[in-house]
Amino acid sequence: MDNAELIALVDRLRRESSEVEWLEFKENRYEPQVLGEYLSALANAACLAGKPRGYLLFGIDNVSHGVAGTLFDPYAVKGKGNQDLLLWLSMGLQPNTGLDVHVVDHPEGRVVLFDIAPAWSRPVQFYGTAYIRVGSSKTELAKHPEKERAIWTCRSDWSAQLCERAALVDLDSDAILKAREQFKIKHPSQAPEVDAWDDATFLNKAKLTIQGAITHAAIVLLGKPESVALLSPAVAKISWILKDAHNRELDYEHFGPPFILQVDRVLRRIRNLTLRTLPSGTLFPQEMTQYDPWVIREALHNCIAHQDYGLRGRINIIETPNSILLTNVGSFLPGNVEKVIRQDAPLEIYRNPFLAEAMVNLNMIDTQGGGIKRMFQAQIKRFFPLPDYDLSEPDRVAVKVRGEILDEQYTRTLMERADLDLWQVMLLDKVQKRISVSHEDHRQLKAAGLVEGRYPNLLIAGRIAKVTGQSGRHIRERGFDKKYYLDLILALVREHGPVSRAEIDRLLLSKLPEVLTESQKKHRVHNLLSELSRQRLILNAGSRARPKWQVIDSAEN
Repeated sequence: MDNAELIALVDRLRRESSEVEWLEFKENRYEPQVLGEYLSALANAACLAGKPRGYLLFGIDNVSHGVAGTLFDPYAVKGKGNQDLLLWLSMGLQPNTGLDVHVVDHPEGRVVLFDIAPAWSRPVQFYGTAYIRVGSSKTELAKHPEKERAIWTCRSDWSAQLCERAALVDLDSDAILKAREQFKIKHPSQAPEVDAWDDATFLNKAKLTIQGAITHAAIVLLGKPESVALLSPAVAKISWILKDAHNRELDYEHFGPPFILQVDRVLRRIRNLTLRTLPSGTLFPQEMTQYDPWVIREALHNCIAHQDYGLRGRINIIETPNSILLTNVGSFLPGNVEKVIRQDAPLEIYRNPFLAEAMVNLNMIDTQGGGIKRMFQAQIKRFFPLPDYDLSEPDRVAVKVRGEILDEQYTRTLMERADLDLWQVMLLDKVQKRISVSHEDHRQLKAAGLVEGRYPNLLIAGRIAKVTGQSGRHIRERGFDKKYYLDLILALVREHGPVSRAEIDRLLLSKLPEVLTESQKKHRVHNLLSELSRQRLILNAGSRARPKWQVIDSAEN
């Protein structure tokens, strides 16, 4: 905002009839600790009041709301530990939903304005403690459990908030034209009417504006590239990054609004190579692309719809030779992928419901809860690995789509088995790719007789490996019984002893189960040697650092 806009904002806030819980006026500055506590309190109060921002103004009389002026310079003051005040404050606010500081040259005096985004789904703490305003008093939020519970369930819709500085001219004409085309595809019965609507009417009908006022959702989907500044401090950006097999960055490009047009431009950057496979039952190779464009588009549209824009993160698309990783900031609201796959009803909660509804109207997503499930089914149909969702970080969702052909017979056989549901197929796909599964998923697979081995080193059960043509792989991954390995060591030591540990490793490591890591294999060899030593069949005639193993009878002779 320029100074004139800031003056208008200050004057609008001054016209509040009384000091409300999301707004605080002070003539003089606070101590740094108290200032941070107030920022936490205002963010939480703004959430409960359904306000887009909380405000703290210095240089305003607390009673008359007149401009008194202030000498407070937030850029010169230090926080604790002699850190810059604003850096110290930002580090203390968790989660940092967004904090802006403006020095306003008001005609009646100098004003310092702090504006902070509201809490969303969890309280904003300041260095570990959350605060709230009750009336005109600041207090710890923990003393008001009913308000704390309300914040945990409070989900103000950022996408529905009005972008106060935006107008119709800030929207891209080509994006509006594209939106009209997609709206008619989604709503064919209204197609004759759509052409007669002017832009303002169409945007209202498509749920992108509210009574003609431009929303954040409208800027994200249809805004001109330069209009992204109107969303500040929120960030609306998609970054495509190309990396090689060694994780070295080769190329990149950033994309801002209008996202309705940028999705196609992003997809054109992805190198969707042509692969050749030989389907069963034919001698003629079949050509197919590495990635199903619909799957990538669906995953990217989900990122746009569920991004937590207030966290100031980007949507990232990281392309490697054999996969595409898509990430967005914000928790995975369904909680886990299993819930999405197994439930037939659509999700009850959306992070940006206004944006999601607009994207439905523009034929970008489907709110019936089937998009993710169809992504899995599309990959299965192509005999490619299933998408991998990584939800290990609380405020980040990552999905990896692989561009490598999965063993066709394996997937075909699994899907033809009537006793396996999609979720079980997904879990077996993870086991095959050596991706860890949860303890609960392991128990379910074990109970169904679908996996073998000790957690977390699992392998496909023998009966599944047999019907999927993976008997050889099953034996390699399972390994042999312990007696086989003990006999190998004894034979080596008797015939060639004394032998070093390196010689024993060369004999055994390649024969141990493939599901074990190199470190786990060496630990297994150590246990085998210890067992033979306890049985007094072999002994170490060397040192601990340089062992020399020989059989007991030869040592005694």
